[in-house]
Amino acid sequence: MSNISTELIHHAYQPPDGFEAIPAAVHKASTVIFPTVAALRQRDWKHKTGYTYGLHGTPTTFTLEARIATLEGGTYCTLAPSGLAAVALVDMALLKAGDEVLIPDNAYGPNKTFAQHELAAWGIRFQYYDAMAPADLAAKLGARTRLVWLEAPGSITLEFPDLPALVAVIKAHPHAHPDGIVTALDNTWGAGIAFNAFALGADISVQALTKYPSGGADVLMGSVVTRSEALHRWVHMCHMRIGYGVGANDAELVLRGLSSMALRYAAQDSAARTLALWLAQQPQIEAVLHPALAGSPGHAVWQRDCSAAACLLSIVFKPVYPQAQVDGFCDKLQLFKLGYSWAGPMSLCAPYDVPAIRSTPWVYKGALVRFSIGLEAVADLQADLAQALALMQYS
Repeated sequence: MSNISTELIHHAYQPPDGFEAIPAAVHKASTVIFPTVAALRQRDWKHKTGYTYGLHGTPTTFTLEARIATLEGGTYCTLAPSGLAAVALVDMALLKAGDEVLIPDNAYGPNKTFAQHELAAWGIRFQYYDAMAPADLAAKLGARTRLVWLEAPGSITLEFPDLPALVAVIKAHPHAHPDGIVTALDNTWGAGIAFNAFALGADISVQALTKYPSGGADVLMGSVVTRSEALHRWVHMCHMRIGYGVGANDAELVLRGLSSMALRYAAQDSAARTLALWLAQQPQIEAVLHPALAGSPGHAVWQRDCSAAACLLSIVFKPVYPQAQVDGFCDKLQLFKLGYSWAGPMSLCAPYDVPAIRSTPWVYKGALVRFSIGLEAVADLQADLAQALALMQYS
């Protein structure tokens, strides 16, 4: 070859085999090269026995999927571009016009809005149920119900539901839907560490890998894990048809985060419990919501079913403090930054208007603030909370 461009593109050098290192290799590709036409025609991407196109997987994404399946106690894993994308993937894979999905009223908000807009436009019915009342779920199951979402604990307000009781209600239903009823759990909070989703009865476990598996607040990714090959095929084929993919560098970052995940989870769990107990003693606060805290909704169930808790806690201020003062409290915090998401190294806070995002009555009158506890020193975080609380005055 006389042309340098051609020579560089078709260079003959191949590195020797035998290189091993701690991190998984990063394979970037859209096009995958086949040695022969026969190989091109015969290679099977559906069972991950070979590579056909970058969108269908590379050694890097296959490795991450295998490790996430292990983390969750499942068998099969499919990656998605975000946690919300993983939720939407389950909906799209399992639901069709005429079906119904039931969603906890305290579920992750975008799960609900996806049902309100996209699913409703596609002729799929949705209902919300009270996750803390299995009888309410039982009353809403019907012949069209195909999918029931579970979430533990509830988003923002952190009630911990009795997952085995909810699953038992679903299993006791006559399953008039021809394809049966599938249970899908948003397990981002538990993350495969606090409890095993499948041991508690879920058919599918979804995570936002953006949170604990990544841990760096720098990646968007989600996962769908099952033990059922049939369910995995539904999800996997839909994943292919809608063209979901994740970047190799993002997969690399999540793989790197997995090695420290258990340590980070334990450290943030411990810090959150310490701060929850301290906050419960502060005169400005009416309630502290944290599953591991006695008195928090669902605490007894959490104690029965879980071995750990995550980094989240919410506080409800006494009603004498108007929303403007609570917003001012958030603004006065120095180490806690205002922002969404959680499980990263930096502590975060955000105020929420709970009645505006729920259909079931909210028991408290005061304003709520959710905290994500990061990896800073607990004493420093407590001091930051103390100085901001001290500046609050009765209106």
